[in-house]
Amino acid sequence: MKYKTLLFDADGTLFDFKKGEAEAVKEAFLSVGIELDDTLVADYSAINDSLWKMLERGEIEKKVLLYKRFELFSDKHGFGVDAKQMASTYMNMLSQKNYLFEGAEELCKALCDKANMYIVTNGVEFIQKNRYKNSGLERYFKGLFISGAIGSEKPSREYFDYVAANVPNFSRESALIIGDSLSSDIKGGVNYGIDTCWYNPNGVSAPEDMPISRISQNYDDVYAFITAESEGA
Repeated sequence: MKYKTLLFDADGTLFDFKKGEAEAVKEAFLSVGIELDDTLVADYSAINDSLWKMLERGEIEKKVLLYKRFELFSDKHGFGVDAKQMASTYMNMLSQKNYLFEGAEELCKALCDKANMYIVTNGVEFIQKNRYKNSGLERYFKGLFISGAIGSEKPSREYFDYVAANVPNFSRESALIIGDSLSSDIKGGVNYGIDTCWYNPNGVSAPEDMPISRISQNYDDVYAFITAESEGA
């Protein structure tokens, strides 16, 4: 069997983060009497995404990111909210959102007996732990690696060093990371010397300069790739 260790990203790969994010940010602002429409939620999400990309590049600290996104969003739209209080309210609400994509649990169930599986995720520890525990996926995975607990983010070498040191019998040759983010999951895997499966359901064009082991647009292809490689096909 080629892949003995499967490293699954969480949000955007197994979890429908955008759905949970939209609900949580609407609920957080509604708690202070502000009703957000879908256009405003999309704008918040874009600001949030840009700050997480900055975090991946080491350009902002996570403790700043957690409230800065609300500060930038509120200032842009003139809402005048307390950004730090809003961040706390939002994170508590987000921790209760554990939506999975259709077929995600079935994929994990089908693979869990074929390899040792771990979740590798950037995020806040209590949020990711709650969502993971309440999703029902816990039974399929050997462990959960959260950047907020580790102290470093994907795609950094430090993050992957921690994972490698805490996965029994880890070897680069028999590990595969499956994720939707080129800048986090795939870049991290490529830089660390492990195979990568880019989960790309929207059919985005792949960068020519990134050696991705497999590009999959659906879970059936993820499964086929892993099992074919595992059987030495």
